[in-house]
Amino acid sequence: MNPACLLFRLTPEEREFFEASGYLIVENALDAATNDRLLAVVDRVDARERTAENRTKLLSVTNVVHEDPALVNLIDCPTTFPKVWGILGWNIYLYHSHIDVTPPADEHALTWRVAWHQDSMRVNDELETHPRPRLSLKIGFYLTDASQPDRGNTLIVPGSHLQDDIDCPADGVSNPSGAEPLCVKPGSAVIIDRRIWHSRSPNLWNQTRKVIWYGYSYRWLRPKDAMTVAHLYPQLDPIRRQILGDGLSANGVYDPVDGDVPLRTWLREHCPEDAERSLHGRSQSRPPAMVRGKNSGRQ
Repeated sequence: MNPACLLFRLTPEEREFFEASGYLIVENALDAATNDRLLAVVDRVDARERTAENRTKLLSVTNVVHEDPALVNLIDCPTTFPKVWGILGWNIYLYHSHIDVTPPADEHALTWRVAWHQDSMRVNDELETHPRPRLSLKIGFYLTDASQPDRGNTLIVPGSHLQDDIDCPADGVSNPSGAEPLCVKPGSAVIIDRRIWHSRSPNLWNQTRKVIWYGYSYRWLRPKDAMTVAHLYPQLDPIRRQILGDGLSANGVYDPVDGDVPLRTWLREHCPEDAERSLHGRSQSRPPAMVRGKNSGRQ
């Protein structure tokens, strides 16, 4: 893995902000050359997938990592991937990917409806906890200018990742109290907790909005899209294979050995404190023996 990752580890201030607000903006996450290369990939996919009927509508295409080597290189982007392991730990992989392209809206035919939600759908109905568990996060790599409102910005309510419900007006167009657009420049990345309440918004500008979204989760969570990536494994280093879902056994997602999680081995060598950090800062190393209770046989 690129040693430059060590220059962009999650800082205590970033951790505090993310835990409180549910999102983090990484400015200049992509250099100009990388941004341009990714724009070309997005344009190619858009030209292939868009139809005349949806020429002014959001196009969202999933399962995109295999589309181009530039998208493979993005999975462990040095400016963002250290934030991912800093938040989720090392037992992680990429479980979801999609490209969003939002052309300028036709104001005469604009029938926009807000779509406030938390990610992961049935997870939010079937896990009986409060607040709901984080489980995953997403990174949006913004390739075009969304530095002002009304440019197809992602709308969020900061801090709402700790709320199981949100009071949203019933008219279908108004936003809840505290909602704000994420305003970012080209080449910036936005990291959002999957639980933060968010919505897309119309693009009323004269330029198309283009974003690549990568979702990272724990390795025991099933992928959200097809993730057609296994054919890439032979050409990848061990950490990239982990990120794209490779492993030694099914049980290795629950009880991993070193061969399942080469990211942990790399972290032990380069930043041991991150290798031992768990979700709440506890050590992840096990004691040599445990006193088990009467329910210890459950798995």
